[in-house]
Amino acid sequence: MPQIDQASYEAVQPELTSGESILWAAQPNTSGIFHREDLYLVPFSLLWGGFAIFWEAGVTGFWGSSRAHPAPAFFVLWGIPFVVIGQYMIWGRFIVAAWKKRRTFYALTNRRAVVVQDGWSRKTASAYLDTLPTLIKEGGSHGIGTLRFTPAESMWSGRRNNWGVWDGMSIGGMPVFRDIENVDSIYRLVSEQRERLRNPTT
Repeated sequence: MPQIDQASYEAVQPELTSGESILWAAQPNTSGIFHREDLYLVPFSLLWGGFAIFWEAGVTGFWGSSRAHPAPAFFVLWGIPFVVIGQYMIWGRFIVAAWKKRRTFYALTNRRAVVVQDGWSRKTASAYLDTLPTLIKEGGSHGIGTLRFTPAESMWSGRRNNWGVWDGMSIGGMPVFRDIENVDSIYRLVSEQRERLRNPTT
């Protein structure tokens, strides 16, 4: 029987409608977990961050011929945001993801999939199980995986939160159960409940 985490239950409970009950509630696993998108995010972030540092070191006269003739201050200032962004992409995003995970709560009710995040502000996303367009299970190694209720969009599609894709924990229009434990059993529970709602007489 799926367990109900008390902290997650209390976070989601205010979002419940009349007659709605929680079947499962939990938080994402807080470990640093690599995902499919990291196959290109990691090389891209290293390329970006490395070039930004190389640029900044060059224009500040850290090495080469620019030691004797440093670049104008404009070029030094121009490179600073790119260095900061590069550092965020390389390692900062993992800190942000861990911070968001501790403030993210998932729940499966007898009607909906619900995600609540108490970050900078409280955000909620939910979807009725009988209208879910699809159900996708990702991962499952060591029992930890992700359940998506709509196909994942590319970070280059322009429809996603540009910064949210880097930490993976931003709340969008459709809920996602990211990095949950016992993903196989929760997948079965969602499937069974969705089928029960779609075919109430069976």
